[in-house]
Amino acid sequence: MRIPASTYRIQFNAAFNFDSAKAVIAYLKELGVSDLYASPIFKAREGSTHGYDVVDPNQVNPELGSSEAFAGLIQEIQKYDLGWLQDIVPNHMAFDSQNQMLMDVLENGATSEYIDYFDIAWNQPFEEIKGRILAPILGDYYAQCLENGDLQLSYDQTGLKVKYHSLTLPIRIESYLSFLTENLDKLEQTLGYQHPDYIKFLGLLYILKNIPPQTQPQDRRNQGLFAKRLFWELYEQIPEIQSFVQANLKVFNGEVDKPESFNLLEKLLAEQYYRLAFWKVSAEEINYRRFFTVNELISVKVELEPICQATHKLIIDLVKSGTFTGLRIDHIDGLANPTQYLEWLREKTGETYITVEKILEPEEELPHVWPIQGTSGYDFLNQVNGVFCQSENENKLSEVYQQFTQLQESYETLSLEKKRLIIETNMAGDVDNLAHLLKRIASQSRQGNDFTLNGLKKALIEALSRFPVYRTYITAQEVSDPDKTYVKDVIAASKVGNPLVVRELEFIENLLLLDFLPYLTEEQTQQRFYFVTRLQQLTGPLMAKGIEDTLLYVYNRFVALNEVGGNPSRFGVSAQEFHAINQHQSQRWLHKMNTTSTHDTKRGEDVRSRLNVLSEIPDEWEQQAQAWQQMNRGKKAEVNGKLIPDSNDEYFLYQTLVGACPFDTGGLPDSLEEFTNRVKEYIIKAVREAKVHTEWLRPDGEYEESYLAFVEAILDPGYEFLKTFGPFKQKIAYYGIFNSLSQVLLKVASPGVPDFYQGTELWDLSLVDPDNRRPVDFQQRRGFLEEIQQRAKTDILSLVEELLEHKEDGRIKLFLIAQCLKARREYLSIFQDGDYQPLEVRGKFNDCAIAFARQSDQGTAIAIAPRFFTHLIQPAESPLGELWQDTAIQLPENLAGTWTNTITHQSLPATTTLSLSQALQHFPVALLVQPHS
Repeated sequence: MRIPASTYRIQFNAAFNFDSAKAVIAYLKELGVSDLYASPIFKAREGSTHGYDVVDPNQVNPELGSSEAFAGLIQEIQKYDLGWLQDIVPNHMAFDSQNQMLMDVLENGATSEYIDYFDIAWNQPFEEIKGRILAPILGDYYAQCLENGDLQLSYDQTGLKVKYHSLTLPIRIESYLSFLTENLDKLEQTLGYQHPDYIKFLGLLYILKNIPPQTQPQDRRNQGLFAKRLFWELYEQIPEIQSFVQANLKVFNGEVDKPESFNLLEKLLAEQYYRLAFWKVSAEEINYRRFFTVNELISVKVELEPICQATHKLIIDLVKSGTFTGLRIDHIDGLANPTQYLEWLREKTGETYITVEKILEPEEELPHVWPIQGTSGYDFLNQVNGVFCQSENENKLSEVYQQFTQLQESYETLSLEKKRLIIETNMAGDVDNLAHLLKRIASQSRQGNDFTLNGLKKALIEALSRFPVYRTYITAQEVSDPDKTYVKDVIAASKVGNPLVVRELEFIENLLLLDFLPYLTEEQTQQRFYFVTRLQQLTGPLMAKGIEDTLLYVYNRFVALNEVGGNPSRFGVSAQEFHAINQHQSQRWLHKMNTTSTHDTKRGEDVRSRLNVLSEIPDEWEQQAQAWQQMNRGKKAEVNGKLIPDSNDEYFLYQTLVGACPFDTGGLPDSLEEFTNRVKEYIIKAVREAKVHTEWLRPDGEYEESYLAFVEAILDPGYEFLKTFGPFKQKIAYYGIFNSLSQVLLKVASPGVPDFYQGTELWDLSLVDPDNRRPVDFQQRRGFLEEIQQRAKTDILSLVEELLEHKEDGRIKLFLIAQCLKARREYLSIFQDGDYQPLEVRGKFNDCAIAFARQSDQGTAIAIAPRFFTHLIQPAESPLGELWQDTAIQLPENLAGTWTNTITHQSLPATTTLSLSQALQHFPVALLVQPHS
């Protein structure tokens, strides 16, 4: 197995394609990266900016370049001996007209060869979609779209289609007859009933009238294809038939302002295997499983092996050919049986490096039975971020937040509230479907015969909203001990929360613990397993939408902790906790990924590093925030007696500004206009995600416009706010630089594979996507690296001194990454396989540094990462040398000897103690190595 020494994440799109990536491979090699980590490269919806909306998993995305360009990138990667870690998307595909497999299902229904590919519940209790799939793709109510002429019937060589802007959906073959017989007498008058061309047309109608039933799928399919080909030949060759078809299209497409003229089209659409609907309908009525609540992403049933094989052909081929040396599995929790899938994938790919995108709650364990190397690193992100949050100041920052916003609700209370909000709005249809399934199961036994649909739904809502983890992994074979505990705890808490449905909750508990009645039929047993699977596939999206995409935009006590996979109620991570986590990783998941920024993160890694400084100075932050609140009160709009933005959104904004405002020499960004626009785009997304005053389903234009006006007003260069904001931001940014450098070191030296998101080798002050997907200036980075490498060969201490003097340009971060990755390559066994040993820090500033050793047969490495810099230095000072006073690391006797600082190339003798004054004499962090002879 090729274990990456380090990975570098690239976001492919039409603007950054295979040729673009090929041009930076040499730079990545020089930087010290061992493996390219690529966003999905398979054919996606046209214009996709991220690649997760796949339309064909067995074709490389043509928007990323030709087959020659793809081959050229492969050749370049192999030339420089890099690996290729590929992000794959087994859970879902795009609900789009470019998805030919899905279009085949929409055209042919149960006779489609792809009928089992997509997770669709065809037999829903709602009559209007029974036997049909909901297609919530309309931007307005169905009647409005129809009568405004937005839905148009069209015809070409591929057949009849209904068009809605850029989307086209097929028409089932049975509907051709009603279309072609409309106004048939006119064609007869034109050609004459004995004309050979008219007789040919009647032959087409006869074929259509006698399409075999669905019980003969192959015959039906063949005859339908024959009819469509014949129709096209007649259309192309006979002008009178072409004119007749065009006239009928005009009739079916109606006339705006004449509602009755759309009756024919409405009748034809009612015959289809899909029901067109306003996109908002999906919140309450949905009969296919989606990725979270995204209508445009329909889930795939990879639990069925033929489908898994069919959708993974190209992936497996590229692994076997050596192109892909590793795989990262997107949204593993969406699958029906993740364990089964991973075992299948391992069997097909052999000794391939595999990680999964998995959100782990604090204290939650990754299932040990999974045959993988670990997670893609969100857990590490939150652990390392917590190290720089000063836990001792939690109460003070809570007090500051409560006084500023007048909000008192606890994180736990809000968590329950927001998950219920999502259940009631965005996922009401999903929960309703599950409740109907539960009702059918309950009615099969005397124990559940008297349970009402309403009571079962209440019990489900209570239980779903209380799940503490993304999902359990219960299968027909077993319920693991952790999963038993989660289920029992959830049901116990739910009984307290709603004692009126205790019996219903106990019924659900028995189902989840596979405590089935002995006399069930095989069909009834399978139905129960299906319920368990469905519930487990629902808890993850509910957690993601309720917490990540709602609560983390509402609970704004300290937004540095509001991150994917994070728990903001857990205020910081102690050194002891961090060591314990790393020790566990070194013993169980030694080769997992460690990341600090991804395409999904709410804030860039250096934004969080900056904001963590506020946890060290709560009194100063309180004074500053209150002053701004008072100062800017007059810039708020008043609507119906309420000020906009409200105090919670205002508090969120100030933290955002402090964290994301770019570096410069005067405290304010060089391009204030560009920064203002970025903030405006971000706060609209944030306030809609919060779902308090406005939301995606029901935007409140008045609140949003007033909030935008507030942002513009306070960021006006002539207004007094910036005069006080600039110096404070500059101070926080200064300390944040050192946090960022320590974070880099901890990522590289901790057990696991360090992952770098594109562009983050310089300061990453991005906000949530799409802000974090802006183009990266690789030419600038390449130039910086070349200069750094040249100067490091001649006078590295002079270089370090200059980098410290010009920290704001980011070269110091690039230098540190390059030096650390160089050391990691040179002493790969130490970092890739070495054990982990916490080192005790003693002396005056013992809490201001984290130190540990990694040791293997190759030698030993020691990482020293300072933190809490406001306790160490004043602004403009550097945390170097004698200021550390008596602070030192206690070394075990076997670690005495001479060390080499891989960052500055200095030698450092040590006995049983290692002085931080010496170790950090020239650079703010240290990575020391002592090779074994």
